[in-house]
Amino acid sequence: MAIDRRRFLQTAGSAAGLSLLPIGRSGFAASLGAQGPSGAPAPRLVVIFLRGAVDGLNVVAPYGERAYYDYRPTIAVPKPGTEDGLVDLDGHFGLHPALSPLTPLWQAKSLAFVHASGSPDPTRSHFDAQFYMESGTPGIKTTPDGWMNRLLASLPGPHRPTEGVSFGATTPRIFTGAAAVASVPQGRNATRPEATDRPLVSSAFARLYDGNDAMSRAYREGQAARGKLMTDLAADMTQADNGAPLPDSFVTDSARLAQLFTKDAGVRLAFIAFGGVDTHVEQGGARGRLASRLAPLGQGLANLAAGLGPAWRDTIVLVISEFGRTARENGNAGTDHGHGNALWVMGGPVAGGKVYGAWPGLESQALYQNRDLAVTTDFRSIVATVLERHFRLSDTALERIFPAAPARGQGVDSLVRA
Repeated sequence: MAIDRRRFLQTAGSAAGLSLLPIGRSGFAASLGAQGPSGAPAPRLVVIFLRGAVDGLNVVAPYGERAYYDYRPTIAVPKPGTEDGLVDLDGHFGLHPALSPLTPLWQAKSLAFVHASGSPDPTRSHFDAQFYMESGTPGIKTTPDGWMNRLLASLPGPHRPTEGVSFGATTPRIFTGAAAVASVPQGRNATRPEATDRPLVSSAFARLYDGNDAMSRAYREGQAARGKLMTDLAADMTQADNGAPLPDSFVTDSARLAQLFTKDAGVRLAFIAFGGVDTHVEQGGARGRLASRLAPLGQGLANLAAGLGPAWRDTIVLVISEFGRTARENGNAGTDHGHGNALWVMGGPVAGGKVYGAWPGLESQALYQNRDLAVTTDFRSIVATVLERHFRLSDTALERIFPAAPARGQGVDSLVRA
């Protein structure tokens, strides 16, 4: 076939919706999955990004402070022990009742929060703040890759096509980089056939990539791995749901992630984004718009923990968001873009049952710019502590992942069990 293979692959993929995965600088592979190595369980990390800036002050509410209720006359969540009340955590903080499926994890000490955490950059732009949190370099817009891709490259090899898995149609900033990352469609598109599943297209690609060069080998390995993975997923979904996907995509995706982890020991890192938490209007308290977003999130996380079974012992889940929201509710019964937030950490290795961080309080003089919860713990310090203890990474590796980051610790030294 007298056609440049890279151009053909890019053109065909663009026309047919094919997801292309970069394999270093040598080529592309349309792959989803590979059988992982046997032996001792490897540490896993899942990052869930709540895009839109979730309101950490209602997720983990400081019900012990009068200012919380003074600032939020219509959207504050009632105290524990009352109707629709918070789930008490420690006598000062309470968990939003929509997240009550996570209560057993808190009681089992495999769920923790780091409050008043976030990025040191003051931006309230969703675009910029998400970029900084995914690149791991707050305030620097020229970083070409994401910190999860740098983490992937720092893990000991050999690396497999499905070592890093991203849920969604495109590779997110956090996974952008030289290391190969597999993409898994979300929700109803999860097991939809790709262009290369069609016999004519598959045959053409097979002829195009029948050589012994790196690109051809990568393509064939990716296709074989994808076939195995999609067969496993389709069988499990049919058995559990009688052929019909669950109505909520996050609950579906979290169950699918548990399947991937239990079936493929080679999957080490995973990323899922969940939206709809930008609650400027009619946010609600125990019920309402925010609660409707938190409920599937809480259930999905509970399903993930249960679905992983013994693998939960070796898995850590981080739930992050680009920034928090204003301490005071606005005139539309919602909240606006803020600063400090609550970062969630859960998993078997987590020393949970505790709200970490240096809590600054909600008094006016303690608020950032007299409007937001202050940031007292840099998110990079939290993530770096998790990576150091969970993956046993060296200081040199951590410096590559989070260049120029603040010193680790900041009150989270004991977040992960040694």
